[in-house]
Amino acid sequence: MKFKADEIASVILKEIEDFRGQVQTAEVGRVIEVGDGIARCTGLSNSMSGEMVEFPNGTRGLVFNLEENSVGVVILGDYLKIMEGDEVKATGQLLSVPVGQAMLGRVVDPLGNPLDGKGPVLTKESRPLETAAPGVAGRQPVKEPLQTGIKAVDAMTPIGRGQRELIIGDRKTGKTAIALDTILNQKDTGVICVYVACGQRSSSIAGVVETLREHGAMDYTIVVAASSADPAPLQYIAPYAGAAMAEYFMYQGKHTLVVYDDLSKQAVAYRQLSLLMRRPPGREAFPGDVFYCHSRLLERAAKLSAELGGGSMTALPIIETLEGEVSAYIPTNVISITDGQIYLEPDLFWKGIRPAINVGISVSRVGGNAQTKAMKKIAGSLRLDLAAFRELEAFAQLGTELDKAAQTQLDRGYRMVEMLKQPQYVPLHAADQVVAIYAGTKGYFDKVPVKQVQATEKKLHEFIRTEHADLRDRLINEAALTDEIEGMLKKALATFASRLSF
Repeated sequence: MKFKADEIASVILKEIEDFRGQVQTAEVGRVIEVGDGIARCTGLSNSMSGEMVEFPNGTRGLVFNLEENSVGVVILGDYLKIMEGDEVKATGQLLSVPVGQAMLGRVVDPLGNPLDGKGPVLTKESRPLETAAPGVAGRQPVKEPLQTGIKAVDAMTPIGRGQRELIIGDRKTGKTAIALDTILNQKDTGVICVYVACGQRSSSIAGVVETLREHGAMDYTIVVAASSADPAPLQYIAPYAGAAMAEYFMYQGKHTLVVYDDLSKQAVAYRQLSLLMRRPPGREAFPGDVFYCHSRLLERAAKLSAELGGGSMTALPIIETLEGEVSAYIPTNVISITDGQIYLEPDLFWKGIRPAINVGISVSRVGGNAQTKAMKKIAGSLRLDLAAFRELEAFAQLGTELDKAAQTQLDRGYRMVEMLKQPQYVPLHAADQVVAIYAGTKGYFDKVPVKQVQATEKKLHEFIRTEHADLRDRLINEAALTDEIEGMLKKALATFASRLSF
């Protein structure tokens, strides 16, 4: 075998010509202090606020404080493995999370790492944790309903796609239950849901995931979990990670729903980080910018304009109050940011009125715009009837004798309160809600004993589904209570009422 020297020489010359020396540069600093989930680093003079840095063991950090001679970094992971004197490398990138179709059905931590034991999340796309919310020109009015499947909410505090509706109440009053029912009700609607568990017990998060799986809701849901056992930095970034995952779908023209459960625990995590970083404390020891912390998160919920694809992101933030103290710092902040609130009251909960919604304080600032025409027509009178009933009930408790009209009104009120009760994980279709509320407000349940109202309502739904399916289909398709449909409904209800015997 002969070697051709010319050929070999020409190949070597070509390789030498094409050779480009690559010098990789990175800004590197040193850890001068570490503890409690934060590190103070020196040497990162060009780093930006919100930039991602990397520690030797692969743990990531987030630049939080920019000081004269050092930067404060919050450690997103196990800070016990980081030592004083360790090298820390600036990445020049903002903190990002993986997004995309592959995330659906998964339980991940706020950095996008899987927690469900189903292997890695296979997606090449990522999105910065923090992005600017769309401006006024990039939005359109909220006018498309997002049905929760809960009669008391859809009738009196309706939620629209792109709205931010706060769920507020003491612990154990059913706040998460309302959010979960709303997620379950999005089945077959094309709405993608993100449930952010922030500072919850791990057992509670596992229970939520199991409930979603049982009802087939995990197919269109992403669960972002930062439990109470996780470090404060992960609890702080969890809601932003959930918002980024939902935004990906929103900018593709899809509709999304994000539940932040709950923001009071995120505020506590943020307070912890801020105090460790020696930021000055303000009211209730929270830092001065805790309002901005929540407002920049909730402003990302929007109904985008047609030019941007018309997608939407609906936010259901949850806030836990202590002893019904709605005027505390964090509750008042979030109330002022959101477009309404659903207030849950412990007294109602223990009386057995569940969902325990206080209709007087609860409000939706979008109102009838987020309702179907049929619901709008019947729900207006419902709210007034309940308010009048509450006044009469307080009056009757004084032992005053009531005239016949007042007694009739009182009796109907008791039945309406009973009808608005709803078991957990049984969301109702909007058409079924219209039928039930119409029957209640028009007096078709007046002869039904109060204790049998819920059982009779079940029979009514069965009766409409089996014997008047055409009426139900028309209510679903037209979503309006026209004179013709109302006539059909009156006939059906008269037939149903004549069959009742008590």
